[in-house]
Amino acid sequence: MESTDKYEVKDMSLAVQGKNNLELAELNMGALLEVRKRFQKEKPLQGVRIGLALHVTKETGILVRTLIAGGADVAITGCNPLSTQDDVAAALAEEGVKVWGYKGESGEDYYRYLNKVIAFGPHITIDDGCDLVSEIHKNHSGLIPDIICGCEETTTGIIRLKAMEKANALKYPMIAVNDNKTKHLVDNFYGTGQSTIDGITRATNLLYAGKTFVVSGYGSCGRGVAQKARGMGANVIVTEVDQFRALQAAYDGFRVMPMQEAVAIGDVFCSVTGNKHVISFDHMQQMKYGAIMANSGHFDIELELSALADHAESCRRVRPFMDEYILKGKKLFVLGEGRLINLAAAEGHPSEVMSTSFCGQALACEYGVKNKESLKPEVFQLPESLDDEIAGLQLKAMNISIDALTAEQSEYLDSWEEGT
Repeated sequence: MESTDKYEVKDMSLAVQGKNNLELAELNMGALLEVRKRFQKEKPLQGVRIGLALHVTKETGILVRTLIAGGADVAITGCNPLSTQDDVAAALAEEGVKVWGYKGESGEDYYRYLNKVIAFGPHITIDDGCDLVSEIHKNHSGLIPDIICGCEETTTGIIRLKAMEKANALKYPMIAVNDNKTKHLVDNFYGTGQSTIDGITRATNLLYAGKTFVVSGYGSCGRGVAQKARGMGANVIVTEVDQFRALQAAYDGFRVMPMQEAVAIGDVFCSVTGNKHVISFDHMQQMKYGAIMANSGHFDIELELSALADHAESCRRVRPFMDEYILKGKKLFVLGEGRLINLAAAEGHPSEVMSTSFCGQALACEYGVKNKESLKPEVFQLPESLDDEIAGLQLKAMNISIDALTAEQSEYLDSWEEGT
């Protein structure tokens, strides 16, 4: 490890490769670069300290540069022990960014780094999973009066924030960036689908064709995973607890059944729910020999790995991100230590995907600063107009033009008298 008072990263010699990856990411993040251009001129974040707990990837590096261009002082750490890209962390440190993180962090280092960001005294928090917000509320509540707002990136974090709000525990405003239409479409659906399959493939070199692939959860992320697995030739089963989503999965052509039935026939299991013990130890005991388990939800508790570890006769690492457990003579495989498989074993979402998501984060920070006097300690979404602006920025980056309403059409939509 290499460290100063401003950073702690694995190896500063990796910065050269990190800069190359940041350069490549920018080529596919045109929408976010448009935001950066405007931020550079207007400086809407001048004097604002922004603390981030996000996956330290090349795409996040471009967000950091955008916030700095807008005048912000930035400090960042990871939001998952296996998701930091060490070359990017080194490159950001070389650029003078306050950054703490490395791939494979211990639990102790993970929380030590969160507290480094907290000690920075952020006016805005950007979180992926709500650990930063939770840590501030539980152990550093004295900072809350100076916090303008927070921005949450993922579904799991929104679940936690809404629980805080319901319990009257949330003490500063939180913008649900995850709930943007553009985020659900591009990041959750297309991004998670592609990057999850990428992570499982890198971990296993699996042939999907002919396999029975069980997707637990049919929200935006689960839909993406199910679609991509089917596209690779797998026979896809969906398990759900939500009646509407189960119905949607059935209408989309997938088999729908309880996990208790799916465990006996599945070859690959991927949990994408944001909940706890979705694949339980009881489920694991009923799986077939050689079954593979992965998680693409934020936390590793979606799989009941603690019970598996307690009862397994042995465990060994057979590939870099593939652990073999022997349970009553049966081989079961867990990928990426049960953590986010798309970031544990692969590189996460493509840069183009994260461009739209991080437009949401950057514009949410600006929105928070502009409206800080009127914000309440609750979870809320960005105005639809800003979400539409993000879509427009991405269309521009893709060189796509669309129609505009004529004056007559606009008048018709605003009126009620004209009918048949």
